[in-house]
Amino acid sequence: MKRRTLIAAAAALAMGGSAFAAGHEPLKVGFIYVGPIGDGGWTYEHDKGRLAVEAEFGDKVETVYQENVPEGADAERAMTQMALQGADLIFTTSFGYMDPTINVAAKFPDVKFEHATGYKRADNVSTYSARFYEGRAVQGIIAGHMTKTNKIGYIASFPIPEVIRGINSAYIHAKKVNPDVEFSIVWAFTWFDPAKEADAATALIEQGADVILQHTDSTAPQAAAESAGNVITFGQASDMSEYAPMPRVSSIIDDWAPYYIARTKAVMDGTWASVDTWDGIGAGMVGIGEISDAVPADVKAEAEALRDAIADGSYQPFTGPINKQDGSVWLAEGETADDGTLAGMDFYVEGLTGDIPQ
Repeated sequence: MKRRTLIAAAAALAMGGSAFAAGHEPLKVGFIYVGPIGDGGWTYEHDKGRLAVEAEFGDKVETVYQENVPEGADAERAMTQMALQGADLIFTTSFGYMDPTINVAAKFPDVKFEHATGYKRADNVSTYSARFYEGRAVQGIIAGHMTKTNKIGYIASFPIPEVIRGINSAYIHAKKVNPDVEFSIVWAFTWFDPAKEADAATALIEQGADVILQHTDSTAPQAAAESAGNVITFGQASDMSEYAPMPRVSSIIDDWAPYYIARTKAVMDGTWASVDTWDGIGAGMVGIGEISDAVPADVKAEAEALRDAIADGSYQPFTGPINKQDGSVWLAEGETADDGTLAGMDFYVEGLTGDIPQ
């Protein structure tokens, strides 16, 4: 950096801004992805957020990304390399990146890190996530109404609170409208593996499930359902609208763009601070994709009413009475779950069968 640029940067900092406000070099923003940007789901939506940052700030930013980064030691290496290459802000977009993010952040105190879906923070590490369980409640209403076999299959990734919350929320709301509904859960132990996801969907369909929910990232379950016929699915993380109107009847859509833009701007103007963000339907971080005409009009109206009630805060998906799987009382009549309990959820609600893997 030339001496004149250094002087301008120092002046900007002295006025409470940042070196980037001087406009002499772009802010370098990095993204670490667990899957490919073409997965059609989770990583695809995060990359849309990256592109939104580029569109918002133009030549004031330079974005870089690395896709298909496994959780663990490989992630730590990828983050380290990105920091060494001059990234000023790095978004790490999978739960299993939590410890690697903390470890690398300690080595690069001048780099800002943002970790998705985790809970460990530091002076230069923020955390952010979406209330996916709100969308699962809406899906549960539709699924409970539309199943003809009363068997709903759920493809789960890893037994972490984020995933367990989603299973419980979907089940509670499916059961509200269909007391005879049963859930079968297959743990895939992967976020993105189309072959495993397709096998899981096929196994559930063979067991009689005519509705498939998923907390994995690819469109393989939709393809498996389409091949089987008479099986409906829901888009995960993205609209997956190529499968509309059947088998995909709606979607949970993750919209990361506003958050990524806001946090990038905060680094630029010197206001970035370590925070924890957990937003949902009301804030727009969780969206409900178009409910297709395959869904009866009255069911669609009921689902949209639930969506709107969650959005305006008049309804909380975890509202009692709700018991735990062993029959013990968790939430009394009218009682709602606090965020601390939800953040650490490690149990099934009453009515779900099977054990949560350890």
